[in-house]
This record gives sequence, structure tokens and C-alpha cells, in this order.
Amino acid sequence: MVFVLAHFSDPHLGPVARPSWGDLASKRMLGYANWLRSRRLIHRHDILSRLIADAKAHSPDHIVVTGDLTNLALPGEIIAARDWLESIAPPDRLTIVPGNHDAYVPGALEEAMTCWRDYASSDTAPGDHAGAQFPFIRRRGPVALIGLSTAVPTRPFSAAGRVDGRQIVRLADDLVTLSREGLFRIVLMHHPMDVTRKHWHKRLENGGTVRTVLTTAGAELVLNGHMHVPDLVTIAGPRSPIHVFSVPSASADPRQGTHGAGYALHRIEDKGADGFAWSYERRAINKDGEIVTLERGNTTLPNSRA
Repeated sequence: MVFVLAHFSDPHLGPVARPSWGDLASKRMLGYANWLRSRRLIHRHDILSRLIADAKAHSPDHIVVTGDLTNLALPGEIIAARDWLESIAPPDRLTIVPGNHDAYVPGALEEAMTCWRDYASSDTAPGDHAGAQFPFIRRRGPVALIGLSTAVPTRPFSAAGRVDGRQIVRLADDLVTLSREGLFRIVLMHHPMDVTRKHWHKRLENGGTVRTVLTTAGAELVLNGHMHVPDLVTIAGPRSPIHVFSVPSASADPRQGTHGAGYALHRIEDKGADGFAWSYERRAINKDGEIVTLERGNTTLPNSRA
């Protein structure tokens, strides 16, 4: 059986209602000014809706969204994001992790994850972390989804992230456990582990630590967003390369001088002793408004249980 996973990120759902003066007495003032100046023109709900419909036409078994559902993490945005999630799929077929915009100010992340908990919680399998939301584990067919939170409130002009120490320890244990189960391990996290010096303000502050855990314990695939551009790199794993896969914003208008909106379809097939067959297809909207395939790729990865 081929398991089909659709990967979206950074929808930045709009429009943003006018915040109260109390809401603006924070980093949100700069963010709202940025929304009025440019981001409201870039992030379009109609583009996002078309890409979601395109993904559904491919009958995915599961959909993931790797963060930044909101813009300023206002209470109204958080509720609207929950309504949007409910319109796409039930919680057992849709998984999210938060991004830095979902933790825009202190307290916002806790409010968001309370509202979105059904889409970011572990299965009830023995050994899963019922007492803490992250990392969470969801087993779906041949796949295990491991959700990390990199979202932390930061100072103005910073979009950095961090994975706390408890998540780091549990991630290492989880990856080993899931390896013994013979599952295709997909780590979901908003921030990429590495950024250029130009984008230092967007870095994952302990990305090197996360990388060390992955290269030691192993994973088959890491999915992220944050940078609003597609990317695919590999890092060394204990048995085979780990593919780190990024998608652009799912709502970005390509006519606004940004990388156009897109998403990816991943297809995973468990071939037993022959390992896993993994393929991907990047879908995107072009400047003519057409949804097209930009890139395809495939490889075979060993089953860590074999």
C-alpha cells in the first residue's frame, strides 16, 4: 500500500482584523504594520484554497501543516485557524505543528495549542507522551509522524526558534523506539536546522543539537517551512541519509515578488526487507494562476528494522 502525505506550511491565514490598542502594546504593533504594508497583499486565502483543493484531488491519506497558521497570533486568528483546520479534514487525518508567528507574544502559543490540540496530540499507544504535547507521535500506516515545537516568543525583528531540552531528550528516545517498530519516521518542525548568515534572525537557535539527535538516532524525512522557499538537503544518518524537505508558503501570490505558493505530495511504500520507496512531487501556482508540477524525485531507504 502506498501512503500519500500532503505537506503544507506557512498559510498565514488572513485577513487580520484590526487589533485593539491593548493587543498592539507589544511586538504585534510592528507585525500589524508589516501586514498592512505588504503581507496582506502577499498571502491570499483564494490561492491557499485552490492548493488545498488540488491536494485533495490526489486523495492524500494524511495532511500536515508545519506552522505559521496565523500572522500575529491574535485570539481571533487562533479561532479562525481552528475553523480552517476543521474545514479541511478531521484531526485523525490532519496534523499540525506551530511556527514562530503562532507564538508571536508570550502566552499566545499556549492559547493556540489549547485551541488546536486535537491536531497536535499523540496517539494513545503505550510509551507516547500523554503528559506533554511535544514531541507527539502519530502512527499512520507505514509512517510515524513526530511533531516538534520550535515556536517561542521572541523580541522584535527576530523570527528565531528553539526546541526545549525536554523535547530533545524525548525525541532521541522516540526515534529509536519507532525505528524498532520499522516505521518510516517523519519529523515535523517549523524551523529548518540551518540558515545562512543573511537569515540569522530566522535561525533555530539549537539547530545543531537537533541535528546531532537526528544523525545519531536516525529518521527518514524531516518536513519544515519557515523560509517560504522550497528546499531539499540531506544530512548523514546512522544507516542512510536523512532528507530534509521544505515547502514555500501555501498562500503566497507569485506576482508579488515572492516565491509562489506551493505544497508537496509524498508517497511512501513499505517494501519489507527491501526498505521503503519514497517519492515526492512539488506542486505550485505560477504567475498565470496555473497549478503545475515543478519537480519530482524518488529514492529507496532501508527499513531500520530489517
